[in-house]
Amino acid sequence: MRSIWKGAISFGLVTIPVKLYSATEQKDVTFHQVHRADGGRIKYKRVCQADGEEVPYADIAKGYELATGEIVVLTDDDFAGLPLSTSRRIDVLQFTPAEQIDPIYFAKTYYLEPDAQGAKPYVLLRDALERSGQVAIVKVALRQRESLATLRVRDGIFVLETMLWPDEVRVADFPFLEEDVEVRPQELKMAESLIETMVADFDPAEYKDAYREALQEVIEAKVAGREVVAPEAPAEAGPAVDLMAALRASVDAAKKEREAAKKPAAKAAKPAEEKPAAPKRRAKKSA
Repeated sequence: MRSIWKGAISFGLVTIPVKLYSATEQKDVTFHQVHRADGGRIKYKRVCQADGEEVPYADIAKGYELATGEIVVLTDDDFAGLPLSTSRRIDVLQFTPAEQIDPIYFAKTYYLEPDAQGAKPYVLLRDALERSGQVAIVKVALRQRESLATLRVRDGIFVLETMLWPDEVRVADFPFLEEDVEVRPQELKMAESLIETMVADFDPAEYKDAYREALQEVIEAKVAGREVVAPEAPAEAGPAVDLMAALRASVDAAKKEREAAKKPAAKAAKPAEEKPAAPKRRAKKSA
């Protein structure tokens, strides 16, 4: 694994340098959008809606749209000046029983590895936290975004789980919650009995992604049957600006050739009498 962030856990007067790693990865069959006829890859361009021109990454900024439709353009300097107090730090705010935290708040999970010089304080805090049965509530800034998070121990490693802010969790407001639905005691008892018959220890290894496995089998069957296409390599092209200039020059040259080809034919078809007569010379008066 490769670390994606370096910083430190700040706990009172103790600072523990750590590296951050993604703890999870979503495994899925990856597809490209292709032309059905020949398998050629579909490419997209970054085109400005205002002038129709393609825009390079260097000229792209973030824009916030107002209710009026106007845009506030923000630059890298604007973001650099924001007060991210937890930048490069994982600030421990408090310790809380894990059961008090609703899992709906959890967003993304990361592993924390100590730097060589931070191994001892890392192990000290890890063991103390594990023995307490608590989780640490922390604040951290990742990818220009500040988040609440929890710090807990899993298999001897600190696990950082970023959390949503309270206003990012939607309220479950559904009409049936206002209805007076009656459940008979015997029905409730039967449902409880059904739950009891299905109680078991959770072992994630017992479950698998059947859809992904079936999809992979379909792909492998097509490969075995040689139902594949070899799209032609895209032709190398120069910069977009040079290409457009060449196209415009080609169009202009074609127009000039077409106009030049029409002129001799038009002159030949023109009747002689339609030519304008030469102006008559006026006779000189005698003295």
